[in-house]
Amino acid sequence: MRPLVAIVGRPNVGKSTLFNRLVGYNKAIVDNMPGVTRDRNYAEIELKGRAVTLIDTGGFELDADEGFLAQIRFQTLLALEEADLTILLLDGKGGLNPHDYGLVDILRQSERPFILGVNKIDGLEKEDALTDFYSLGVEPLFPLSAAHGYGIRDFLDAMAAELPSGEETPPPENLTRVAIIGRPNVGKSSLVNQLIGQERTLVSEIPGTTRDPVDIEIERQGRHYRFVDTAGIRRKGRVSLKIEKFAIVRALKSLERCDIAVLLIDSLEGITDQDAHVAGYALERGRGLILLFNKWDLVEDRKLWQKKIKGQIELKMRFLPYAPYLTASAKTGLRVQKIFKALDEVFVQYTARVTTGKLNRVLSQTLAAHSPPYIGRQRLKFYYATQARTRPPTFVLFTNLPNKVHFSYQRYLANSFREAFKLDKIPIKIVFRARQTKKK
Repeated sequence: MRPLVAIVGRPNVGKSTLFNRLVGYNKAIVDNMPGVTRDRNYAEIELKGRAVTLIDTGGFELDADEGFLAQIRFQTLLALEEADLTILLLDGKGGLNPHDYGLVDILRQSERPFILGVNKIDGLEKEDALTDFYSLGVEPLFPLSAAHGYGIRDFLDAMAAELPSGEETPPPENLTRVAIIGRPNVGKSSLVNQLIGQERTLVSEIPGTTRDPVDIEIERQGRHYRFVDTAGIRRKGRVSLKIEKFAIVRALKSLERCDIAVLLIDSLEGITDQDAHVAGYALERGRGLILLFNKWDLVEDRKLWQKKIKGQIELKMRFLPYAPYLTASAKTGLRVQKIFKALDEVFVQYTARVTTGKLNRVLSQTLAAHSPPYIGRQRLKFYYATQARTRPPTFVLFTNLPNKVHFSYQRYLANSFREAFKLDKIPIKIVFRARQTKKK
């Protein structure tokens, strides 16, 4: 599971600049993946050889309805609920602010790891600005310049030292890990209750952390499932659009712990941009995905609504043509048991392994049916293929021009593999590598 690191702080302390510095470039706010254009507030980085999810949070601006301190407290608590490590960024140029004391108190009360970075310290001669910040009672303080890179190396070392252990026991081969995800109030908890309340043998309840609900394992007809229930944003009466992104943060954590995600969508509202965003995150992480249109018992003209659903999927989920969709009612139990069949079908494909011989026969047939194009004056060549892993099936193709394979030909290869190996309900990955030559 990738640890989550959240950057928090007051406005204009340099959070986004630090985010871009740690990511390694000025991260674009849109994605070029068809159908998934969206604002981005997270990125995957490598920290001392370990994958980490970095979250860039918004500044805590004055809220006329709740007040500045209340907004700070609420947003920071939401970040703390999800983050394995919190970076509190302070303004070394502007100096100590009274609100910094309140933020530090909140971090202390959380009893969770955090570190303090004092930004806008451009060099050793500027470190005298740290003096006032020692009154916060937190050491060490890390002087740094997000804009110019000063102090970043020591800061990265401190981050790596505070991350939780990366060791995780792999799941049993016959265990399907399922995350129930979706926006608040779409019926996630009701669905979990329906799934575990019928034809079940409760095996164990795995204690989560203080911020995560309990994961529940069940056995049904000889198959084992672990359901990860992910609540929507808590304190629903106080949720504002400015902090809606923390629902995404929670979904990201659940996606790290599952094989298949069941994305609940309100049938009456249809697919929202937020639903498409979360589905895009599942795609990026290579997770199986099932779209479940909930509250089907409230739909009056179901034939008409089925047509609308298909149209919405083609419009907003066209980047997920393989994801199956179901209609059900978590409240009444209508069609809920069909979810198990869908989970089983997706899981069989998700864990599928293809022999090297069969894979290369299909590759040869695919190349013969549609020859690789020329790249400049060179013909693109593929030598052989192998499957590197499952969950999802990942195929490595060795070629003479691994960085020049056009997207359209990548899609052609992927579709050919899907059809040949009956992998029509899951994502697959294709990796291109240069063929290794033997040294004389």
